[in-house]
Amino acid sequence: MTDPIRKALVVRGGWEGHSPVEITDLFLPFLKDQGFTVETAQTLDVYADAELLAATDLIVQCWTMGEITAEQSRGLADAVRAGTGFAGWHGGVIDSFRGDLDYQRLTGGQFLMHPPGFVDYTVDVAPGGHGITAGLADFAVHTEHYWVATDPANEVLATSVFPAGGDRARDVVMPQVWTRTWGAGRVFVSAIGHKADDFDVPEVRAITERGLLWASR
Repeated sequence: MTDPIRKALVVRGGWEGHSPVEITDLFLPFLKDQGFTVETAQTLDVYADAELLAATDLIVQCWTMGEITAEQSRGLADAVRAGTGFAGWHGGVIDSFRGDLDYQRLTGGQFLMHPPGFVDYTVDVAPGGHGITAGLADFAVHTEHYWVATDPANEVLATSVFPAGGDRARDVVMPQVWTRTWGAGRVFVSAIGHKADDFDVPEVRAITERGLLWASR
């Protein structure tokens, strides 16, 4: 008996600075290789289609800023609560729909700021052996460094340090990758991924791919 085919829905749009089509395209072959049928959407109207979302095992979102209607937001949250997975990276998932607090409760985090430009920093992999980070050591990146507000209920898989200086009297450890559950659904978030070549870092690519699979129904 072959495994049933899973369905992924890639929702992409919003601010073009995060290259939503280019970067999500990096993961379409991977999802197909993992046995997903993949549909892409460049409208948030899909979140109001309860039948479509109920048949979807994984939603991958890359939609920075923008506005979501109450019906769309509720449809997304209800689908995840019922078991549809939800995953994304960087501003495409935690700088989306800034005025919607219910959406922020779903993702478990919200982007607040980053230092100017791209900076070098180390991503520290949390101990504990979660499947998403299993076998990975700490790694370096050169990209935007997100300062985020996060839910203490998240399971944090990787962090980084904002060093003391300026307004900070001490080093601050900041979540960069986390998972959470929302009812029967799983949510995966990575703060890394402003530009396509961020995913050339093997650890970034591995964490993102594993996170998509983990979140899926």
